[in-house]
Amino acid sequence: MRADGTAGKGASGRSIDAVEVEKFERMAAEWWDPQGKFKPLHMLNPVRLDYIVTQVAARFGRDRHRDKPFAGLRILDIGCGGGLLSEPMARMGADVVGADAAARNIPVARLHAEQSGLPIDYRHATAEALAEAREDFDVVLNMEVIEHVADPGDYLRSIHDLLRPGGLHVCSTINRNPRSYVMAIIGAEQVMRWLPRGTHDWKKFIRPDELFDLLQKADLTPIDRMGMVFNPVAWSWRLSERDLSVNYVTASVRD
Repeated sequence: MRADGTAGKGASGRSIDAVEVEKFERMAAEWWDPQGKFKPLHMLNPVRLDYIVTQVAARFGRDRHRDKPFAGLRILDIGCGGGLLSEPMARMGADVVGADAAARNIPVARLHAEQSGLPIDYRHATAEALAEAREDFDVVLNMEVIEHVADPGDYLRSIHDLLRPGGLHVCSTINRNPRSYVMAIIGAEQVMRWLPRGTHDWKKFIRPDELFDLLQKADLTPIDRMGMVFNPVAWSWRLSERDLSVNYVTASVRD
């Protein structure tokens, strides 16, 4: 790992899908625009954060209501984008590394963190490069990334190697079924136009049982899963123990 935070000649890795990276490169400047191309993530972010904070606090015996409850924890936000999750983790006291394979995301994330007074270590790097550099973390956040990689199994093995023993991995993605095609592809991309067409490939969506199998093959033990459900009437998201039909999030640990 070079002193400037980049991984060698750039963010290369077995799991990287160059076409997927290029999609997010084109949208990099809009990360912090709540009405822009990342509007769905801004709407979803409070629910994602609630789940993450609950899982981290439970795993490490922290009181989420105290000041800086995650002080002393080292957290990796892989596929950090513009820093929508990295910044809240830093505000809660964690030592945060944000990594992304899309180079254009990193200056956007760094600038916003500087303006917010947050010391976040942003790097243009992949999970594989960080693992090869023997980086290790108490928590790895892997949110809405796995459906964009070339080899999910290989990618999760790198996540395993990045976790310290007893570490926590939080992973969210999209289920693969007819409803998710209607909601995530037709609804979000074609009707609501929240995302550019082609942002997602329905064939790369992962069913919960498939993800649990991949986690176990990577020597990660699943401990929880929840659905993240959009209510079009209330125009808001909520967590659901039963409805994992479209968006869902999981927690697993390295024993």
